Amino acid sequence: MKPIWIVDDDQSIRWVLEKALARENFATRSFANVREAAGALEHDSPQVLVSDIRMPGGSGLELLQTVRDRVPGLPVIIMTAFSDLDSAVAAFQGGAFEYLAKPFDVDKAVELIRRAVDESMRGEPTWDDRLAEAPEMLGQAPAMQDMFRAIGRLSHSAATVLITGESGTGKELVARALHRHSPRASGPFIALNTAAIPKDLLESELFGHERGAFTGAQAMRQGRFEQAENGTLFLDEIGDMPFDLQTRLLRVLSDGQFYRVGGHNPLRANVRVIAATHQNLEARVRQGLFREDLYHRLNVIRLRLPALRERSEDIPLLTRHFLQKSARDLGVEPKRVSDEALAYMTSLPFPGNVRQLENLANWLTVMAPAQTIEIKDLPPDLVSTQPTPVEATNGAAVTGVAADIAAVNGVGASGLSAHTGGVVVTPGVMSPAPTSVSAWEGGLRTEVARLLRENSPDVMDELSRRFEAAVIREALDFTRGRKVEAAERLGIGRNTITRKIQELNLEP
Repeated sequence: MKPIWIVDDDQSIRWVLEKALARENFATRSFANVREAAGALEHDSPQVLVSDIRMPGGSGLELLQTVRDRVPGLPVIIMTAFSDLDSAVAAFQGGAFEYLAKPFDVDKAVELIRRAVDESMRGEPTWDDRLAEAPEMLGQAPAMQDMFRAIGRLSHSAATVLITGESGTGKELVARALHRHSPRASGPFIALNTAAIPKDLLESELFGHERGAFTGAQAMRQGRFEQAENGTLFLDEIGDMPFDLQTRLLRVLSDGQFYRVGGHNPLRANVRVIAATHQNLEARVRQGLFREDLYHRLNVIRLRLPALRERSEDIPLLTRHFLQKSARDLGVEPKRVSDEALAYMTSLPFPGNVRQLENLANWLTVMAPAQTIEIKDLPPDLVSTQPTPVEATNGAAVTGVAADIAAVNGVGASGLSAHTGGVVVTPGVMSPAPTSVSAWEGGLRTEVARLLRENSPDVMDELSRRFEAAVIREALDFTRGRKVEAAERLGIGRNTITRKIQELNLEP
């Protein structure tokens, strides 16, 4: 194995890293400035390069760029002051393996270098040229193969199609594929989410309006049916369409004619309609919320998209595809996923379906520290175990942070789940519940409600103390009692954490 190169103008830093790495049987080679290291790169290369960012005569970022040009794939660890946020961002933008803040824990630095060595031993990541032209849809599962066959059979048809499936499964992708492989492929594809348009505007959006038809209608406007002439109109979330507008849509589908809002002359609609919904239309018909005759008009050909949990064997394929796509969009090298991480991801339910998986791939491309993604690199929401409910005094279950607050006060529960990384950025659609608050916020609200019902004094101060105690205690557990590192992890000053430990009686 090649030696570890250390580039720093501070002799003491070089000496400490050399001794620490020697104890781990790593060979080292040190340089006092960027010029010496860059010169050595012309004839040799290291296993891993560790470089300071600010040195006389050259910047570590310049050396990083030189490495990217001469030795692509070589892991580079950038060291600099903890407060230098711009340098941290620039390091990651330049393709650094990791950013090491000074002053650093030597054991932590060695562990990071060991990870970088493991990464370098895996070999170079390569672009998959076969994905240079992104495919429309991917899937090896039997349900997806059936979908592909159905699209193929419909390639010579202009029949109305109803696509059903959960949110995030890719219904618009299927609609676009049906259009692209149809006799109307040369015509426009117009998409409209009927649930996203206010009821008062939806009619005009669909059919257009004449000048003066209503207040603010200062000019004639074409609707989506006219815009989609000779092409395809995709009506997403058709199950949410207002009942009175369903009648107008039925008329268009029946006789191929419609009127603009405020208009008196009928217009012909040469449009293929593809509709989609995540709702059970049969149930809505029974409830009187959807016209039965319109349902039968739309349900000529029905395609059901499976949820991602029903085609879990496609998760590795889709993950690699989305990582490639995200890397191309950002202009960086694509990351890989270890077999263990892929197996773990395959076991996840992914309530947000393919959209959630794509969001996860985007998050990993930006946030994962290494080129090879391990389980620990996944977002905390995906790797943390399910919190154990804790019985509050009123009998309600409290989970997440609320459980940790209870634990601090002797109710009992485990601490906050530890995670790697200082900033938690969670990809979208991570929770199966259609709610605007997370689980821990819900638990916290339950605790607040209990205290208010019991007329407890100083509720805000009490909860603030319990929250701070839970967070600081978990940070100290995570850093094995190292206060300075815990403060850095939490983004607070070392004097602040010392004061808080005393105020909250958290001394061991």
